Amino acid sequence: MTSHIVMIDGVIVPPEHARVSVYDRGFLFGDSVFEVLRTYRGVPFALDEHIARLRRSAERVLIAVPVDEPVLRSEIARAVLASDNEESYVRVVLTRGAGPLSLDPDTAIQPLRVVLVAPLASPPLHAYVAGIRAVLVHTRRTTDETPAAGAKVSNYLASLLAVREAKLRGGNEALIVDAQGNVVEGATSNVFVVRGGRVETPPDEAGILAGITRAHIVQAAKDLGIPCEERALPVAEIFDADEVFVTSTIRELLSVAYVDDRPIGGGSPGPIARALHERFRRMVEPSR
Repeated sequence: MTSHIVMIDGVIVPPEHARVSVYDRGFLFGDSVFEVLRTYRGVPFALDEHIARLRRSAERVLIAVPVDEPVLRSEIARAVLASDNEESYVRVVLTRGAGPLSLDPDTAIQPLRVVLVAPLASPPLHAYVAGIRAVLVHTRRTTDETPAAGAKVSNYLASLLAVREAKLRGGNEALIVDAQGNVVEGATSNVFVVRGGRVETPPDEAGILAGITRAHIVQAAKDLGIPCEERALPVAEIFDADEVFVTSTIRELLSVAYVDDRPIGGGSPGPIARALHERFRRMVEPSR
């Protein structure tokens, strides 16, 4: 039987009894950072990388991580084991903690950490076979041009609205266009294009979230001898690409068959995306 697990500050509590103060700054101001990871064969994938990124995010927004990495690693592993799920979705949240109704971050009392575990829900097979539809959305992300750029903060309002717009326009994902007219990332993913046998993806300097899966796909390209470059992606180059695909922890790699109802390449997943996804799958499950 699959189950949902809630752990608050290292203690597992029944989901229906889980409580976080209404004075918690994560609730009041979105003053928190988080990570999402998944398991393969019941083991959290790239756990150390996710914990390191959580710490980097916390440092950028000046939230103190209240426990060291071995403790956090142990808590996540314990929560996953307690779920008894075949495969799990894991969300780790770190808030600045509760305090008075003040924007002053120094009024927070003690950082709060929460680990949520749920059965993994992967995209349908059809999405991998046929590809997905994406739409271009011009927006400004919460951390753009701030010291927190690149941090995985919980204030996802811009992405939430972008996803809603994408759905209203018949899309499965929103591709975010910044003020310079460049596609920087998906609302909940990193973006890649393939052109003339080369893989291209926006650089960290564009303020993207440096995705864990993105890094492994870049490594997969190197392993396969496929040239891979970080560079700005103007909107026009999206439509001229041979292939476009997005990556994320839960979806792994999904080809984008259409952008704004215009076909990319042949309007179906291309050979390089397929090769990279297969290589990635062999990386995460070596015995396949």
